[in-house]
Amino acid sequence: MDGIVHPVLGFLAAFFGIYSLLIFIRIILTWFSGIPSGRLMDFLSRITDPYLNWWRQKFPFRVGHFDFSPLMGIVTLSVAQTVCSMAYRQGKITLGIILAVCLSALWSVISFLLTLSIIILVLRLIAYFTNASIYSPFWQVVDQFSRPLLYRINRIMFGRKLVDYKVGIFSAIAALALLRIGGGIGIQKLTALLVGLPL
Repeated sequence: MDGIVHPVLGFLAAFFGIYSLLIFIRIILTWFSGIPSGRLMDFLSRITDPYLNWWRQKFPFRVGHFDFSPLMGIVTLSVAQTVCSMAYRQGKITLGIILAVCLSALWSVISFLLTLSIIILVLRLIAYFTNASIYSPFWQVVDQFSRPLLYRINRIMFGRKLVDYKVGIFSAIAALALLRIGGGIGIQKLTALLVGLPL
């Protein structure tokens, strides 16, 4: 690899990693509305919001109060960092490695959403069996996310047939868990095949 390109790739890998970390911190801080706005928040807003806002505008992805569009921005940075890092370490990069990295990054988003959906549905099931107050803010957020999710999954699995609520929620959790496990195994095998592809 060219003498100039090699250190540039190392710099880019480090830059993408640091910028991803700053975005992650920024997202975490937005979850806590009680945190006062200070120099740290202003600094993070100035350097991360333009990037995050671009993803929100171009690829809006909201479920209730949850905004998942920044995930795509983080995944893109992760792919770029991994490709630059591998090229820096190995001195070369192949099309198969690029495709494997992209596929792994895409699956990481999907598996995160599947895991989050399973957790939300399990929480909803707990609320159902414990008769938890649906008027508390926490359970309202859980219900806001779980209701459309459960409706869509049950429509796919049972069509227009009416099913008992417990059967529907247990079936949805089982289906998502199978998809999460089966998809993970399939992606591992596919990425192993792609890494062997030449450029």
